[in-house]
Amino acid sequence: MKRALVSVTDKTGVVDFAKGLEALGFEVVSTGGTLKALKDGGVKAIGIEEVTGFPEILDGRVKTLHPKVHGGLLYKRDNPEHVKTIEEMDIHPIDLVCCNLYAFDKALEKGADLPEMVENIDIGGPSMIRSAAKNFKDVLIVTEPKDYPEVLDAIKNHHDDFHFRMRLAYKAYSKTAAYDTMISHYFETQLEK
Repeated sequence: MKRALVSVTDKTGVVDFAKGLEALGFEVVSTGGTLKALKDGGVKAIGIEEVTGFPEILDGRVKTLHPKVHGGLLYKRDNPEHVKTIEEMDIHPIDLVCCNLYAFDKALEKGADLPEMVENIDIGGPSMIRSAAKNFKDVLIVTEPKDYPEVLDAIKNHHDDFHFRMRLAYKAYSKTAAYDTMISHYFETQLEK
């Protein structure tokens, strides 16, 4: 069974997307508030701790930063040594990541203080996005709710080819680059005070 990891701040359309993935044969794994939203919406999602064997800790700061997540994302499906390692380590492949990032921009707009701004810096999200995008040949990376219908259609009709996957990876890296740039600029303004 294919596996999708869904962990989003912007929950627009995510329940319908996850239901669409389930209908296409995906097992849905999720975290925190997203897991609750999916279950409340009727999705049979499982919690990330069932994958990692480790609970979310530090107020949710650490939940997906784990070898059973990133190993499942980064291994090359056509590399026998990678496949052997994954099997030996009992790591399940993750075939799709749906992730958007903590709302640093919204905290910035409301003029949050430094401690709140720091809490709005996403670490696990960009890490998952980058891992999935690096292995785009084998892993679909979805970072925009507006792309949900197109992704479901592409999977259903077997149009999720190399070019389609690379386009999603391009969008993913553009998102993480813009996110890091926004944070960098914020820290620069704090140094100037």
